[in-house]
Amino acid sequence: MNVIVIGGGAAGFFAAINCAQIHGNCSVTLLEKSSKLLSKVRVSGGGRCNVTHACFDNSLLIKNYPRGEKELRNAFSRFTTTDTIHWFEKRGVKLKTEADGRMFPESNTSETIVNCLMQEAEKAKVTIKLNVDIIEIVKNADLSFELKEIGGGVFHCDKLIIATGGNSKEAAYEWLRKLGHTIVKPLPSLFTFNIPDNKITELMGVSVPHAKVKVAGTKLETEGPLLITHWGMSGPAILKSSAWGARILGEMNYNFTALISWLPKHTEEKLRIEFNNQREENPSKTIFNHCPVDLPKRLWEYLVAKAGISETTRWADLPKKNANLLSHSLINDEYSIKGKTTFKEEFVTCGGIMLKEVDFTTMQSKIVPNLYFAGEILDVDGITGGFNFQNAWSSGWIAANTIF
Repeated sequence: MNVIVIGGGAAGFFAAINCAQIHGNCSVTLLEKSSKLLSKVRVSGGGRCNVTHACFDNSLLIKNYPRGEKELRNAFSRFTTTDTIHWFEKRGVKLKTEADGRMFPESNTSETIVNCLMQEAEKAKVTIKLNVDIIEIVKNADLSFELKEIGGGVFHCDKLIIATGGNSKEAAYEWLRKLGHTIVKPLPSLFTFNIPDNKITELMGVSVPHAKVKVAGTKLETEGPLLITHWGMSGPAILKSSAWGARILGEMNYNFTALISWLPKHTEEKLRIEFNNQREENPSKTIFNHCPVDLPKRLWEYLVAKAGISETTRWADLPKKNANLLSHSLINDEYSIKGKTTFKEEFVTCGGIMLKEVDFTTMQSKIVPNLYFAGEILDVDGITGGFNFQNAWSSGWIAANTIF
């Protein structure tokens, strides 16, 4: 039997390797459109590869997927986070867990994961072909496939796994639509917020360990670390917001108001009491140089100036009006977002193959027999933190395991 996997990313490699290892009597070929393999694996986690997340309760794990939660309950019961850890450990790659639950190779480099997958593919005798751009899939009467590439080349297979990842352009899915599948409109799902012509960007590099982000006029609200960049805001709190609000923010054409609480555990009343304490305990100290809350110094100075408080104003002389402006900025700071920034290498989309058209017990198409899907080609996406890779490993393994 002949199996072809289209897509040289995490899901495609995992499907190809496991298919060849589990079914020793089949021939497996992996086709990649570009000249590079495992591109996202290489750049994930700042070049360290965020392999998965240390969440071992599937009912909690699925809550990290804005799209696909219901379907992934089944998938994750078949190939779990623990299975991912064991799969790599069996091949000499130990993972470590960081404080926020993200898991990385102990080596702290993505090349460890890349090398592991490449070596396993070689051991399993997976044939890899680069620069193969498939433009049409023809279903044969005997339920086999004929794959046509740009330039006239043709490949034949009995079973087909598609793991080409997400794409922001709907036209990129046309070859799959022709097979009879419904394509949910793709949109960026992990992106940062652009805040042009705002002084806060002068604080680039400043990070807050715990902030709350709300999108005005919606129920969208997320929490987590926030990073100020030279173009706006990033970090897990922002990326979570972009994931859960992918479609809402897309409808707004990425122009909206973000409300930032730099101190989510505080209220205006709590801050009023804190400011009064400072008036009594540190009356001669300047507000600019004496921050009574847990914030980076540069951010505190920026917010003090934003409230119209001069560098020489003492706590004893803080006017009520300015105190109110400062407390408002600390827990309900407003920013006009004008656009988004995505990193092409780590690009994640919502949209793709409609989930109800796929059997998540096998990852087989309900429309085309012998056709399977894995990874982001489906309308599944997770928040940042290793969740998208876990979907790739689980769906790739299920497709490989059930293909015969």
